[in-house]
Amino acid sequence: MSSIRTAFVLGAGLGTRLRAITLRRPKPLIPVVNRPLITYAFDHLLGGGVERLVVNTHWQAERYAEFFPDASYRGTPLFFRHESPEVLETAGGIWNVRDLLGDEPFIVYNGDIFTDLPLAPALRAHRENGNEVTLVLRSKDGPLQVACDTASGRVTDLSRRIDPASDLRFLFTGIYIVSPEFIRRIPPATKISVVPIFCEMIRAGAKLGGVVIDDGSWRDLGSREEYLAVHTTLAAVGAGGDAWIHPTAHVAPDARLSGATAIAPGARVGAGAVLRDCLVWENAEVAPGAHLTRCIVTRGARAEGTQTDFDFA
Repeated sequence: MSSIRTAFVLGAGLGTRLRAITLRRPKPLIPVVNRPLITYAFDHLLGGGVERLVVNTHWQAERYAEFFPDASYRGTPLFFRHESPEVLETAGGIWNVRDLLGDEPFIVYNGDIFTDLPLAPALRAHRENGNEVTLVLRSKDGPLQVACDTASGRVTDLSRRIDPASDLRFLFTGIYIVSPEFIRRIPPATKISVVPIFCEMIRAGAKLGGVVIDDGSWRDLGSREEYLAVHTTLAAVGAGGDAWIHPTAHVAPDARLSGATAIAPGARVGAGAVLRDCLVWENAEVAPGAHLTRCIVTRGARAEGTQTDFDFA
């Protein structure tokens, strides 16, 4: 991965599938074991040799400055580019940051996924096949929307937009490697997804490749269920260590916490409260005696009573 020096992390989505917990921050900034989701993407990319991180913003863009006040992450510069008055979608977002991407291949990475899949096979396939774009695919873990000839490494259809009889056997992970010439295909200053452009490439016989990487784990945290589930998975393997209860949080001595429960900085859990598989965000409060199961208490909110699968926002 050392020759992919720049990554474009998509951070401008509206997070509509996770409302109401995304009313106060963009989805890539929701906490996962008390740190922003997008930082897991940053670590994944930096571990693969990426040196520059470009992030687009739109909804609640000021929150990025709050979490990254010096526009860097662990010594790596962050280059933010705001989209206004509307979000430009994936291809429009790429065009909007074209001046930040350089003249070498770059990686595009959805900011709301959680994965540790190996990235090196994608770069290798991109190089060896001379692709203009290489999609990272999986044969499991979600909806199968991509047809790919694994012998040639060519993507042949997306969601049957080319052929209603296509055999869709692969999931698109939201990670792809892009050569700079792809940007010429994007209409300037236009709100547009990459999908119609990819379909044009397929019809034209252009080099839209795919590589199947089933190693590692992958999740799309687009739903409440997946957001809670990733915490359950992390808790089961002991990930996060002491980070589950932040040292600046206050938990009453007789409060009972169990399962995948995370208590964020400045949060307070009152006397006699019982929490199971709950996520309590920064500066939130759980009232004394509350009984909560699979609840999310967002920043500054107060939770009380007995609730299951409820979001306090």
